[in-house]
Amino acid sequence: MRGGYNVPVAGAPLPEIRELPAPDRLYLPLASRRLDFGDVRVEEGQRVARGEVLAVDPEHFSIPLLAPYGGIVRLSEVEGHIVLDELDTTAGDRAAAGSTGAVAERLLALGAWQYLSDARTGDAADPAGRPSATIVSTLRLEPFLAGGEAQLDGALERLARGLEHVRGMAPEAPLYVVVPNADAPLAAELRKAVSACSGAHVVSVPMRFPFDDPALLARYLKLPAGPDTTVWAIPVEGVLAVEAALTDGRPCTERIVSFAGPAVTEPTHFRLVPGHPVADILAERLCREPARVINGGLLTGVVLSPEQRGVDSECTGLTVVGEPTRQTLLAFARPGISRRSYNRSFVGTLRTDMSMRYRAGLSGEVRPCIACGQCADVCPAGILPQVIHRHLYADRLEEAQRTRVDLCVGCGLCSFVCPSKIDLRTELLDAKRVLREEEEALRAEAEAEAARAAEAKAAEAEETQAGEVTV
Repeated sequence: MRGGYNVPVAGAPLPEIRELPAPDRLYLPLASRRLDFGDVRVEEGQRVARGEVLAVDPEHFSIPLLAPYGGIVRLSEVEGHIVLDELDTTAGDRAAAGSTGAVAERLLALGAWQYLSDARTGDAADPAGRPSATIVSTLRLEPFLAGGEAQLDGALERLARGLEHVRGMAPEAPLYVVVPNADAPLAAELRKAVSACSGAHVVSVPMRFPFDDPALLARYLKLPAGPDTTVWAIPVEGVLAVEAALTDGRPCTERIVSFAGPAVTEPTHFRLVPGHPVADILAERLCREPARVINGGLLTGVVLSPEQRGVDSECTGLTVVGEPTRQTLLAFARPGISRRSYNRSFVGTLRTDMSMRYRAGLSGEVRPCIACGQCADVCPAGILPQVIHRHLYADRLEEAQRTRVDLCVGCGLCSFVCPSKIDLRTELLDAKRVLREEEEALRAEAEAEAARAAEAKAAEAEETQAGEVTV
């Protein structure tokens, strides 16, 4: 494995999880980064129980949005949300339809299937598919998201049971469990727990971002790739969700969400339910305002929309950085005692114990590429982002394809280290999306042409047979 970089940024939470008290109301967004719950299954004023299906995503195998608590449904109060009022946090779970059927059906009905994805594309995994391999990562290396150190506190037995369940979902496919290449006690306990799972293979990787990326791990393990080959990827919280669903029949209605960043007074990990009001989380917990809230990690997250009132069903963290309100006079002439950078251009780099309190500003306008090569230096995929950028800038998409833009994993390190502040990550991911859409369109056209040829051949055979009978 090559490249990678651990960003020295202030605002990291301790590896512990705090409970948040239940709010008065829940605001459940009908969309997240991958899912769109456009098929609403409840009505205005309906009383629902915990675990009941509120809506499903018809484009992604009907993955459901479950009610985290019992309550009264309000559909028209906040656009793009299902609001739950008069919450009942003490009632038991309602058995979901299909929760006693096949394994995939049970995981879908109980909300645990949303954690399974295609390792190379990040799309939701097909419940009817059969993977060529399964990758489970106990790491989450992006600042400041909760990894195994926080997720697995007191849960190693559950992890072992969950791995057995995951192994049973695809017994013919190898199971790879990624653990940190470290001497910490937890790493040793993880290796022991994984070794107890029959057929599981331990994969040790350095604690360097983004070596926990499923697409990168699939390449590192030399797993087969192709349009008809799928590799499943499951994070550690997904294994625990599978264990809860298949062992106890519990719906997946809780998440561990990090709340951290340079603008947070007490960075921490919260255990909460989807729909928890974002305003309640931010209230009196910021040390710098105005602030920008990012849905996800520091490097790959997206700016939280002001219209989003609650935590969505896929949220892994809320990262908060200060929003600059004024420029610093003669900032270019200062030695940077309190600053760090990848290329060690500031005096602050001499302090190995210092973490930067990054802000949302770009420290100047976007500038042309200077071909410094820093993006290629940190790129874990082994591609040349600066070369691909020049091709894309000149609208040479075919050249970008030949220089393997498809291998980009979207870690965001190229954008982070770029001294010209070029948003390379967005450029490369947009190019990947366009190429993928073109490839899918060509494949669909080829399949349609093959179907037409088969129909024509069958019709010709029928005419020939009818002519022979007439003669």
